[in-house]
Amino acid sequence: MMNWKTHKRQLLRNPEVRRALKESELEFQIARSIIQARIKRGLTQEQLARKLKTRQSVISRLETVKTTPTLSFLKRVAETLNTTLRVEIGA
Repeated sequence: MMNWKTHKRQLLRNPEVRRALKESELEFQIARSIIQARIKRGLTQEQLARKLKTRQSVISRLETVKTTPTLSFLKRVAETLNTTLRVEIGA
């Protein structure tokens, strides 16, 4: 039986997989940050959705990187989660 590390190593040998992973890195960072902030505040996806006046499916798509949120939506999420939104370009 193959473990995750071995499977991941095999996947990353494929240049297309490496490229796709690199291209979606920012979206995964956004999703991870939102999930962490939501859980830290003890909210479910449904509760966060209600506070944002949207549907739970919107939060689910955001957290599973099936959609790219607008900057205005990210601002609303940050405000609702009582946190800051930082955008950094360059080093």
